Amino acid sequence: MELGRVVGTVVSTIKTPGLNSFKLLMVSPFSEDDEPRSGGPTLVAIDLVGAGEGEIVLVTTGSSARAAPGSEGAPTDAAIVAVVDTVQRGERTLYDKR
Repeated sequence: MELGRVVGTVVSTIKTPGLNSFKLLMVSPFSEDDEPRSGGPTLVAIDLVGAGEGEIVLVTTGSSARAAPGSEGAPTDAAIVAVVDTVQRGERTLYDKR
């Protein structure tokens, strides 16, 4: 799993039936220094939890994305499985939604 920030949405009027019920979001994964990558590659992930643009999310990829409850059978390599409230490393708070 990895942390990322939702940076946009993807709208598709024609898609495979396995994706019909999902909102598609663009996620910019965090880099090693705990910051969203700027200008780097983004993931398109199915949204399983109701995330919104600008939120920090937890993304699962690969076969785990297809095994998450609610995504069984979806042809995806990335699924948003949590909206993050707080991220801490040691004594340092890296992100706080409040």
